[in-house]
Amino acid sequence: MRAFGYPADSPEFKVRAVATACFQALKQGEPLQPSTLIPAVLVAIALICDVERVSSFDRKHYFYQDQPAGYQITQYYDPYARNGILRLYKHDGIAPEDGDCVEIGIKQIQMEQDTAKSQELPSHTYLLDFNRVSRPLIEIITLPQIHSPATAAACVKKIQAILQSCGAVTTGMEMGGLRADVNVSVRKHDSAAGTHRYQGIMGLGQRTEIKNLSSFKAVEDAIIAERDRQIAVLKAGGTIEGETRGWTLGSTETRKLRGKEGEVDYRYMPDPDLGPVVIGEDVLLELHDTMPPLPDDIFKTLTEDPQYGLSAEDAKTLLELDDGTRLDYYQDAVDMLNSFQAENPATVKGFAGGKMLGNWVLHELGGLFSKYELPWDPNRVSGQALAEIVHLLSRKAITGTTAKSLLATVFDGDTRAIQQIVDEEDLSFKPLSRAEYIALAESIIQNNPETAREIRENGKVGKIGWFLGQMMRLGDKGRVEAPRARKILEELLR
Repeated sequence: MRAFGYPADSPEFKVRAVATACFQALKQGEPLQPSTLIPAVLVAIALICDVERVSSFDRKHYFYQDQPAGYQITQYYDPYARNGILRLYKHDGIAPEDGDCVEIGIKQIQMEQDTAKSQELPSHTYLLDFNRVSRPLIEIITLPQIHSPATAAACVKKIQAILQSCGAVTTGMEMGGLRADVNVSVRKHDSAAGTHRYQGIMGLGQRTEIKNLSSFKAVEDAIIAERDRQIAVLKAGGTIEGETRGWTLGSTETRKLRGKEGEVDYRYMPDPDLGPVVIGEDVLLELHDTMPPLPDDIFKTLTEDPQYGLSAEDAKTLLELDDGTRLDYYQDAVDMLNSFQAENPATVKGFAGGKMLGNWVLHELGGLFSKYELPWDPNRVSGQALAEIVHLLSRKAITGTTAKSLLATVFDGDTRAIQQIVDEEDLSFKPLSRAEYIALAESIIQNNPETAREIRENGKVGKIGWFLGQMMRLGDKGRVEAPRARKILEELLR
């Protein structure tokens, strides 16, 4: 559909007629595709849900600017999945008061159609982007079993990771691939203080809903702001109204959007144009057997498998960064390093290749992207190039300083092979001879006689570390090996 007055490359030119509910256009919608259903079912399996063999679609009627048809297709009466569980652990970022693990119930997961994206301008004007209207999505409804803003943000983050593992989302939350609506209520510590209930959970306070939160930080900050607002209202003797509220990034307060409609106002009815969704037992068995690794499985592998050996913090960071592409890069680099090690084993005692590569991917290479304020790009330095740099380090073919210089050279666009750069720039490690170590150590000792006397006469052997630091600093760049230097110093300072 073309909007008059707009160029052909503008979003307005490309809006589909069905998205704006033009006359007769609603009959042009596509049927439910396997490419939509299969990732949705994988998510349900990952969240330990009961997958319904037969589910159906309903129309949710309401009038709002983001839904031109006047109704939304959803699964109110018979969703395709129910009764799931999401487990969160310390490494997921739950609040300290929640202990080691939190279990959050999943009421249901339903398929539905997306609505328009709204952008509010300062002049109380709204811009509407209809390009995503009628696109398929799944809505995951959790039970009110989250008791802190940090755990709520961790919940959304864990769900995003599961969606990515199942191929149910193509971009992260900040890029619009996932949105969160949060319901907030407060109550006194006495569980009987609240008068509301939901799915058998008693004693809840009156809830408000905050719509369309688009980042993990927004989830946490909006809940904190709304929690504090409700507490202030109740302390002042007021009552909480059930309503829909909005949140602006960087704000300190939520704002009222509209009064909360009761469920009866939506006038749910079965969709007359869409048949039921039937999921066969053979499909479920196949999906169970081919389930991709989930975030908890990957975390366990990264921290417990010797070929990786990452700390919990580094494993958590890799899982969260760049929609999983940084993790893929790291695992590919480890595979390449292992192949290099098979041909030419490391000579560094106790070399832990996976752990070292994790450090280089996150901190050395990641630091270069941060330094130049560039987005992550796995092609900037290939995984093979990074693995080869770390492999040369493991064999003492280059120094740590040279390795960092090599990485920066490749990052800046040098397309030569790593070994070619080392050969042409004469970067190979040339160890000092014993005589060179002794000469360097004696020079430093002679220039610092008082410190040397304290070691020899008073037994202050801890000060040997100071001399070692001087040797590392004053020696030829990268050529002084700390163990050999310490041994020479201990001999000379007896």
